[in-house]
Amino acid sequence: MTPVQRTEHNRATLAAALTKLKDSIGPILIGNGDQFPYGWQKAAKGRTVWRIIEEIINQSLAKNHKKHSIAEFKPADSEVGVYDFQMRLEDEVDEVYVNIKSSVVGIKSSKDDISKAVGLLDFYGRYPTKELFIATFTLNFSEKPMSVEIADVYVMPTAWLPDIYVNPSNNGNLQSSQYKDLSKAVKRTNPEFIAALRVAAAVALKKKERKS
Repeated sequence: MTPVQRTEHNRATLAAALTKLKDSIGPILIGNGDQFPYGWQKAAKGRTVWRIIEEIINQSLAKNHKKHSIAEFKPADSEVGVYDFQMRLEDEVDEVYVNIKSSVVGIKSSKDDISKAVGLLDFYGRYPTKELFIATFTLNFSEKPMSVEIADVYVMPTAWLPDIYVNPSNNGNLQSSQYKDLSKAVKRTNPEFIAALRVAAAVALKKKERKS
């Protein structure tokens, strides 16, 4: 396989594994009418419940990863790195790294933070041949019962992000509005992505210097 074919193979395998995980989790009960007499109101946002759902995903994978075609699973040592866990998929030798995100069903796409550009450059500097994926879990909010359900999972190789933009005024974060849309993916190799990210980071630095 070429590097791009290998990435697509692993992307599809990871997407299938995380979809099996999603189906096994089911609806997550948050509260009842007595606790929330007026329903979700302003709380119907991904960031409101994401930390709980993130923990459910991590613990479910830690306990049941082999049921979901994942041979090995290890959470990240740090909560501020560019990935949340690493895993080895069945029938694969090398591990892959996964950065998990949330998105609310029906919300218009916008530029969202992916990771700090400097962190990504450091990651690929240390692991130039490793694959880093963005797995986005889309969330549905229900009123009765008051619960959240993972509607779908989208997996995009970080190196394939169609829009590479580093925000100069937001801690140098790589941002993307199309990280769920695989139809727009640019099928780059890791070196091609690193080169594009370095250019975007340099542009962001110049903008920041001009403002200051």
